[in-house]
Amino acid sequence: MRLVRGGEDTFLELKVKLSNTEKIAQEIVALANTGGGVIVFGVNDQLRVEGVDDPEDVQAELVRICREEIEPPLVPFIDRIAFDNGRRIVALDVDGRRRPYRTRDGRFYLRLGAEKREASREELSALLDEARPLSYENVPVPGASVADIDEAHLWSFIKEFEGDAFEEAALADYPTGEVLKRDLLLGTGNMGEILPTVAGLLLFGRDERVAELLPRAGVVAARYAGDNVQSPLVETVRLSGNLHTLYEAALRFVERYCDLWEARPRRFPGREEEEREAPVAARSNYQRDALLEGLRNALVHRDLALRDVPTRLYIFDRTIEIINPRRTTGFAPPAQRAIRYGVPMQLNPQLAALFSNPAYGLKLPPGGLPMLLRKTRLFSGKRADIHAFNDEFRLRLHGV
Repeated sequence: MRLVRGGEDTFLELKVKLSNTEKIAQEIVALANTGGGVIVFGVNDQLRVEGVDDPEDVQAELVRICREEIEPPLVPFIDRIAFDNGRRIVALDVDGRRRPYRTRDGRFYLRLGAEKREASREELSALLDEARPLSYENVPVPGASVADIDEAHLWSFIKEFEGDAFEEAALADYPTGEVLKRDLLLGTGNMGEILPTVAGLLLFGRDERVAELLPRAGVVAARYAGDNVQSPLVETVRLSGNLHTLYEAALRFVERYCDLWEARPRRFPGREEEEREAPVAARSNYQRDALLEGLRNALVHRDLALRDVPTRLYIFDRTIEIINPRRTTGFAPPAQRAIRYGVPMQLNPQLAALFSNPAYGLKLPPGGLPMLLRKTRLFSGKRADIHAFNDEFRLRLHGV
């Protein structure tokens, strides 16, 4: 009531009732983009408490609006207040910590005094700049230091840019920490106290320290003698190290049990004789670039903030399955369609960009997921299977 007596302002909106959900969504977006505030239902413009007929219905509708009519969805904080005269009001506390917010039709609003209005281009640009994402890849790793960086790997990457982004004469003392922080944005802190970020340690960390400090960043690889995980287990290993090491180790594991081809030959050497005489299934063949792209995606697009969900590489008699931790919320189903056309949905854009740069030292095929889908279909005659559910992203490649 102290809020109400002060009247409407930048952080308070009064409503007699909840009638127009589209306008309510706009009011919520405006408050959220202006730093948060409160909307009180059941109070008129003369600051008189009239109450609402059914506060439970009002609360349920506000929850729906916050979840379905606003992007990104808001977590609503709602109070229902009862007065001695029997009248009841509902207060929605709007938190704007994840701004900018927009309505479902893509419009951004701000609150100026007691009024809302659509954000101008300049105001929207400022909001987007302020909201420049700080994702898990940018978080410093507790316990890590510059000493945990493989300087040989880091500087081999940096020197690929000599004469352009990098001038060796300006870095006579090879200040690894400063380069990590200032040039690559892979470190945080001050001189002498720089900590590698998650992306920095994964890209350039010493293998043994990555395994110690980020144990869930490893890959579980397994070969099954059959077509599913209920089949007899032939071998299982846990791969660890930085991303360069993981990529090469995962590829070696695949090549131990499968043959990789650039194009499908007319016939596979010795295959007919092997099938007649071998007591077990013959080695499967896969399109090389498609497999490499699958491994790359597994390493750079996994959701490292999810605990206890490891990346898994399963090799079966006729398929290879790569299972990655990835929060399903917000990713399915529209994003699952978009990525097939090459629209990026990257959780770790900085990590993905550096990993895919030729200077990182890996020969990766171009083309992304559209290339993977096309080449695996042309090679095997079957489309690759993509599914996202239960906070996992699953890719299945069919062999021949």
